[in-house]
Amino acid sequence: MSKEQDLALPSSSSLPSPVDEADVGPPLEGPEPRPGLDGVPVRWFDADRTEPYTRITPFQEKHDTSIEFFYKPITLTALGAGMAVLAYVAMTQDVLKEGQDKRHVSGAYATIASFLLFSMIQFRDGPFIRPHPAFWRVVLGINVLYELALVFLLFQDLDSARTMMKYLDPNLGKPLPERNYAENCEFTFRNVWVRAVLKLCHTIVGTDLHIENAIDIFCLAHALGWFGKALILRDYWFCWILSVAFEFAEYSLQHQLPNFAECWWDHWILDVLVCNWLGTYLGMKTCQYFDIKHYTWRGFRQTRGIRSKTRRVFSQFSPHDWTTFKWEGTASFGHYFSVVLLLAVFLAAELNPFYLKSLLWMEPEHPFVIARLAGVFLCALPAVRELYQYVTDPRKAVRMGQHVWILLATIGTELLVITKWGQGQFPTPLPTPVKWAWAFGASLLVLYPIVRFGVPTARRYLRQHERNTRHKSG
Repeated sequence: MSKEQDLALPSSSSLPSPVDEADVGPPLEGPEPRPGLDGVPVRWFDADRTEPYTRITPFQEKHDTSIEFFYKPITLTALGAGMAVLAYVAMTQDVLKEGQDKRHVSGAYATIASFLLFSMIQFRDGPFIRPHPAFWRVVLGINVLYELALVFLLFQDLDSARTMMKYLDPNLGKPLPERNYAENCEFTFRNVWVRAVLKLCHTIVGTDLHIENAIDIFCLAHALGWFGKALILRDYWFCWILSVAFEFAEYSLQHQLPNFAECWWDHWILDVLVCNWLGTYLGMKTCQYFDIKHYTWRGFRQTRGIRSKTRRVFSQFSPHDWTTFKWEGTASFGHYFSVVLLLAVFLAAELNPFYLKSLLWMEPEHPFVIARLAGVFLCALPAVRELYQYVTDPRKAVRMGQHVWILLATIGTELLVITKWGQGQFPTPLPTPVKWAWAFGASLLVLYPIVRFGVPTARRYLRQHERNTRHKSG
């Protein structure tokens, strides 16, 4: 090989790799581009919102186009239909003759229906869009009506309130004996089994144990209630803390409500470790299913086959999407305060119906009591979702949501009503050990944020102050 040929062949070490060739771009020509628009920085509020790429459809407004009728505003149509029904019911002579003795009740029902119609059409949408945003607007309207009723009852005395309850149900207004579960507390398999059957199966058994007629809807509601609380809170630790805190609350208040008096194994084995755990476990498993579920919403018309269409109809009553809650109560003082506030509100929401049914002489299985429990559950679902967004994403949630606001007002008004009506109804003073226990618990709740957040913040402030002083003196 000649010398010229040898020079023409490049060495293997100098061969460029494909990556090198790809990385090498064409030489830059012209002046270096200036940031912004012609050198002027562009701010976010200067953007042209009329451009197509800035028109972002909110996630809540992406509805199924195949059933667009259910998402179109029909305010005038609903108003006309409502006025027609109202005119027929109020002015038809046949209806008036049939209901002459119930005119006050009919007027109250018509008022409630009119307000719920207004709330369904005009209230703002909440965080949920399944099965339909109008459903959650009606739930909000029911909460508002309940809050207004509580405010009205707050200005009545206890005897007047009991008399008013008789207008709604003539069977009310009779004093009821409180039930006691603290009898025969010997820790035997038979006692535990009988009480477990009583709680889980809602069956009358063991008459020789003096628990006949001791069926309480709240006992059956343990497992089902904790299933609902798990769906609301979506956090194992939160549910466990709330479960233990409620048992301590029963210990503290059994001198006022005899049905809070239970055997120790009833508190900690049947309630906490069996009923509460079972409901929490099933609820969290349901949350995990919704969390990993693949959400693909196909239109009703695009679905083929009767079975697929039926499944699509039933899926309308399942969540549109799912958010896993991570409360992180020790991350910051704001998170800690929110978690403690939510814990206190939940405890109050659970204790209030016990006091209300005791003061108003209602059976635990009365429809009013069950309706209150179901209503608070439905109201708490969007309320806690709004509170979580308000705590974890304050930039987007600039104000507290309407569901959580009205639910906090409702629980607070219930406490005011119970405090007013309870004067003189519970003569037994608070036991001294309970006072010391509450003082100790309150001290821990105050001491922990001081040590966890206050002391480090004070140290950082002192160090920064020292640095500023040295800098000025130097």
